[in-house]
Amino acid sequence: MTVPLRLGAGFVLALIYGFILLPLVVVIASSLTAGELMQFPPQGLSLRWFARFFADEALMQALVLSLRVAAVTTVAVTVIGTMAALAHRALSGWARQWLRTGLLLPLLLPELLTSIGLLFFLYRIGLGKTLIGLQIAHAVVTLPFAFVSIAAALDQLDPALEDASNSLGASGWDTFRHIVLPLVRGGIVTGALFAFVTSFDMFTVSFLLKPIGGNTLPLALFDYLSYDYDPTAAAAAAVSVVLAIAGVVVIEKLVGLRNL
Repeated sequence: MTVPLRLGAGFVLALIYGFILLPLVVVIASSLTAGELMQFPPQGLSLRWFARFFADEALMQALVLSLRVAAVTTVAVTVIGTMAALAHRALSGWARQWLRTGLLLPLLLPELLTSIGLLFFLYRIGLGKTLIGLQIAHAVVTLPFAFVSIAAALDQLDPALEDASNSLGASGWDTFRHIVLPLVRGGIVTGALFAFVTSFDMFTVSFLLKPIGGNTLPLALFDYLSYDYDPTAAAAAAVSVVLAIAGVVVIEKLVGLRNL
């Protein structure tokens, strides 16, 4: 690649990164302002809006609910996604394709249509506007993220390793625990992170299926911005960004980003 092409590619890459990161910079900077309005550049630096966010009972309840739903969703879809990925790997032909298509349907359909369908279904079985119903909805929508990541990791696994383990007398569970699981750990952790972040930030599904008297953080922020525009909302958004960054750091510490 010639020097002009490298410079051009670097410039385009810088524009892409700037387009992606600039909104995050604006939100975080706005949350640190010492002024009374959410604006960029900030008027001085202060942490008082974070203090106000953590002192707001409604926002704290919403944060706790979001973390609770996201944590349960992550555990559920990681287990289900792993079993589904193992089944997908074991199948072949039309059965394999139908299983993959069925698991990826929530990604293929608009989130609003999925939310409406889940709303009618959950009301039919008596779980409409309940925490359990919201939990089920989050698991359905985030399952494809875990499945795709884990299935991709399993597809890279050499079957000869499992055959060698079985030939040496290891049981199926021992082979999975000592051979398969360590080798696909990166895919499992990545899928779990995607599921957590997606569940934590989910708006449409939560808006239609939220339990009576309960709000997730995205819904609470939506309500908050309906009547107030101070930087408390930016502080809440900054907390969400920090959680996402923390997830990336966890992946780096556990499996390393280069191993994904």
